[in-house]
Amino acid sequence: MTTSTPESRATEVKARAAALGFDACGIAEAGPIDPDDRLGQWLAQGYHADMDWMDATRPLRQDIRLKLPGACSVVVLAANYYAPRPECQPHTGRVSRYAWGRDYHNALRKPLRALAAYIEEMGEAEKSYCCIDTGPVLERAWAERASVGWTGKNTMLIHPEMGSWLFLSVIAATVELSPDAPAIGRCGTCTACMDACPTGAIVAPGVLDARRCIAYHTVESRGDVPEDLAPAFGDWLFGCDACQEACPWNRKAAETSNADFRPRQGHANPGLDQWESMSEEEFKERFAGSPIRRARYTGMRRNAAIVKKNNSL
Repeated sequence: MTTSTPESRATEVKARAAALGFDACGIAEAGPIDPDDRLGQWLAQGYHADMDWMDATRPLRQDIRLKLPGACSVVVLAANYYAPRPECQPHTGRVSRYAWGRDYHNALRKPLRALAAYIEEMGEAEKSYCCIDTGPVLERAWAERASVGWTGKNTMLIHPEMGSWLFLSVIAATVELSPDAPAIGRCGTCTACMDACPTGAIVAPGVLDARRCIAYHTVESRGDVPEDLAPAFGDWLFGCDACQEACPWNRKAAETSNADFRPRQGHANPGLDQWESMSEEEFKERFAGSPIRRARYTGMRRNAAIVKKNNSL
């Protein structure tokens, strides 16, 4: 393949990304992504809770060139996962939208790698690094730099047409691609997301304290939930969409065209009673290939007990 300029290569990359099913694609120049050390300040406050890997990989997160020496460009992809919530039945708990269908890591891995291979073929001995939020990459910061969207006050990336119901993927590459202009924030004076947070986890615009976040406690945390926070969880069984549901930019979100992200039977609003009798083997079988597996069997039983107690209050 022969392409003569960074501009033409960028155009080809975006066209291929669309053909592979991505809903948005932007490009940024590789380099330091956190010049003001906002990540360091956030970590110093302890807002990362027990997610110590974020501190351990801080240098890599702040400069992707340490992960891929010689990187010139960062390609950011977005995939829309929005679907309307199925009707809730009594004695059920709510699951965050992103976990209703197939695990997005599995769904996006093949097209992401295909795009990375396509980029590598644009020159001789070119290299790339792919990430779907499991590597030491500040995806939202790169997405903002690449004009895919801006970071809202709830720290979620907001696309002007698709809102914040997006999965982000990143490809760092040694190929030189023409970058897009950084996105400009459009939240204005709105604080709907902050006001909607049941636990007050959004402690300042763009600053989230994971120690108070329902999504952190129901998905990432392996310990007990603080007694003062549990009542505020309401019926959130896995994750929390409160801040996104309150965001005005999500009012006209289009439904995803990707069948992998549509709700599987019983995954959006699982019944609560089943968790007392469900075995770990049954859990693994029922939620095979689902993001819900992230919380593990013991975590989901813990979450269900909290929701059942909240429902009885």
